[in-house]
Amino acid sequence: MHETIEAIKKEVGKVIVGHEHLVDAMLIALVCEGHLLVEGVPGLAKTTAINALSQALGLSFKRVQFTPDLLPSDITGTEIYDPKRGEFKIKHGPVFTNLLLADEINRAPAKVQSALLEVMQEKQVTIAEETYRVDRPFLVMATQNPVEQEGTYRLPEAQLDRFMLKVEVGYNSIEEEFEIVSRVAARGFGEISQVAGKEDIERLQRELGKVHVDEAVQKYMLKLVFASRFPADYGLKAMAEYIEFGASPRASIDLYKASRAMALVRGKDYVTPVDIAEVLHDVLRHRIILNYKAEAAGIGSDDVVREIQKAVRAP
Repeated sequence: MHETIEAIKKEVGKVIVGHEHLVDAMLIALVCEGHLLVEGVPGLAKTTAINALSQALGLSFKRVQFTPDLLPSDITGTEIYDPKRGEFKIKHGPVFTNLLLADEINRAPAKVQSALLEVMQEKQVTIAEETYRVDRPFLVMATQNPVEQEGTYRLPEAQLDRFMLKVEVGYNSIEEEFEIVSRVAARGFGEISQVAGKEDIERLQRELGKVHVDEAVQKYMLKLVFASRFPADYGLKAMAEYIEFGASPRASIDLYKASRAMALVRGKDYVTPVDIAEVLHDVLRHRIILNYKAEAAGIGSDDVVREIQKAVRAP
């Protein structure tokens, strides 16, 4: 299956220069049936990335721009009256797709965010007393703009926890941006061909279950999560005063799944501490809740994760 993964990444690479970590994260979330929260300034090809992935896999793709006046029914769908037939019918919303981009999710009020997060968790929608399953595979990639905070509705910590990964996307290097400008000026971006389908995703999901995780590696994962809850027990007394709440049990589950998926993406059938290190920040950064002391000291969750990595010895 490694050839399939490389073929998908090659097709996405026709329109995405750099940002390999984002592409890997999308594949991991898709294989693990999780969801992705992406934070980055505008213009970093976040929309292009997930659209390219949908084309390479032959999956349906929809995009919703979140705004303050959005309603839950705009996301899930609603019951409308058909005057020709004289009856009500169900109008499905954009969640009935394979890949959904929730652009600037923090622009919409809490009731809209909750409607989307319910679909993410339950993989179903209830409209007019009828329950409808969403298509599989189903991946939500939500984006946040870290620059503008006016008129935004911050996602509560309990809802953030439902995202498997939070990826921070930065600017391209000067060499990568030179390549982007050259492509646009000279010939534009290449056409994306479908190189895999739903059957391949299902096969990857079955292969995920065959990736071996040694008991010592499993315990190492748990220690990393427990160090965020009880930092003093792991020699992190300096960090203990900054942590309000550590990562939840869902973090342990997602770290286990994401590490196996990362090994699969790298073409291996076993997990090493290197695979864990590659996904650790994405799994924990939105789950460790810091207090006002951390904000005053300029310490973020990534700083805490780095200290945890140093403190917990790898097998």
